Amino acid sequence: MAKHIESMYPEKWLSRASAGEKIACELRISIVSGLIENGTILSENKIAADFSVSRSPVREALKILGSENMVRLERMGAVVNGVTDRHIEEIYDVRLMIESFVFERLSKADTVPLSNELEKIFEMMKVAIKYGDADEFSFQDILFHETIIKAIDHSYILMIWNNLKPVMESLILLSMRVRFKEKYEDFARVLANHELYIEAIRTKDRDLMIQSLHQNFDDVQGKVEDLWMSQRLLTKGAKKDES
Repeated sequence: MAKHIESMYPEKWLSRASAGEKIACELRISIVSGLIENGTILSENKIAADFSVSRSPVREALKILGSENMVRLERMGAVVNGVTDRHIEEIYDVRLMIESFVFERLSKADTVPLSNELEKIFEMMKVAIKYGDADEFSFQDILFHETIIKAIDHSYILMIWNNLKPVMESLILLSMRVRFKEKYEDFARVLANHELYIEAIRTKDRDLMIQSLHQNFDDVQGKVEDLWMSQRLLTKGAKKDES
């Protein structure tokens, strides 16, 4: 798929995506970052020209974004709803509920295979930090949590996670790009939080599980609130090639 616009979404993440899904990813991250503003009317013809495609994959992309409430499909075009601070808070409220439920289930399961798998992902996270690769770190971070969620084999929990994932990916990717540039030293604490997750799962220590959840989600909703919630900083994250 040829494009006349600069890609913000990592190509690696789109290797199996259809043309419509790829366009949806690019539009979504532009909306989340604020580069496409709330209230903007998206034209099928303009998007098709920007991506050098027919209108069919554009319609697919807009339908996907409509299902996520990122746009409203109206007669004059797709109207951008945007992402507010409240939307972001609600996403992480649901994540906290999901992961709390998953941890409770894991306390009654054999967690050795899961702990070993998480250790492998954790090593890849450390490599990404070492080489300053925000996109790879974001990929591994999402994989880390998704691996935990998939471990309980609960189809409806996974369905909720998959519904959250597209917007969450954009939020994490944009915020990590900013953090790598401006708060790189903070990743020692981020890694420590993930180590605590693994230890809590390995030992099935409920108190440790609660502590690891709070450290992770208090971080998201508190200490780095400016990175997760500020539209200005999310827009900075969209400019991935700037030093």
